[in-house]
Amino acid sequence: MKQPELVDALLTLDNKVATLTMNRHDVRNALTSTHLVDDIEQTIEWVNKNSEVSVLIITGAGSAFSAGGNIKEMQQRAGAFGGDVEEVQNRYRNGIQRIPLAIHNAEVPIIAAINGAAVGAGFDLANMCDLRIASSKAVMGETFINLGITPGDGGAWFLQRLIGYQKAAELTFTGRTIKADEALALGIVLDVVEPDQLLIKTNELAQSIAAQPSTALRLTKRQMKLAQRLELKDFLDICACFQGMCHNNPEHIEAVERVLASMKKR
Repeated sequence: MKQPELVDALLTLDNKVATLTMNRHDVRNALTSTHLVDDIEQTIEWVNKNSEVSVLIITGAGSAFSAGGNIKEMQQRAGAFGGDVEEVQNRYRNGIQRIPLAIHNAEVPIIAAINGAAVGAGFDLANMCDLRIASSKAVMGETFINLGITPGDGGAWFLQRLIGYQKAAELTFTGRTIKADEALALGIVLDVVEPDQLLIKTNELAQSIAAQPSTALRLTKRQMKLAQRLELKDFLDICACFQGMCHNNPEHIEAVERVLASMKKR
């Protein structure tokens, strides 16, 4: 399937693992004043339709993962931040809020490889992903309050589901930044590695996931998202349906035969 034509990001595909690299290091990969919203949305749409992709990695080029909103535009009341209340509201809804909706609807696991600063909407972007691995040089923060604004991209929804209300409230209300080791202790990131090992370790994790049967992997991702909002009885009905789909998929028989063959070798 043809890859989307991206403007401010690079996209590669290797052994069922796609890597999206935000490539606007001149503005620290800001999500406003760039085409990164379009690039992320188009990439996820492509991933969802492409059976050759089982995992997506999102990372940044340069020293930052993403600085979130462009502060100079905020100062000038320009771009996404200009206009009256209704105009700003519509720019958020038709702009940066497309990212959480796209990621929330992604059908494959997404791993954030946090190579550097991830603040404001950049931090939220990482938290929208299923898994996060951070460079030891990464700095993170829900920093909106420092600018006199709120997490307009849905960050308050994602962070408390990740680490619980109380700690999310402390980080959000104070706007303080944290280093990678504290993010690890809080459960925000899965692992912290040296900068030169970040993509190596992230790819190792991605490949271990991509090696699993692709249909079952996508259905499992859907199950985990559905489990967040369905009552148990309704959720179990979905699980039964998904299992019927898997038991009738050739990948299931192939996987069973591999497991039986490995048991014989013990």
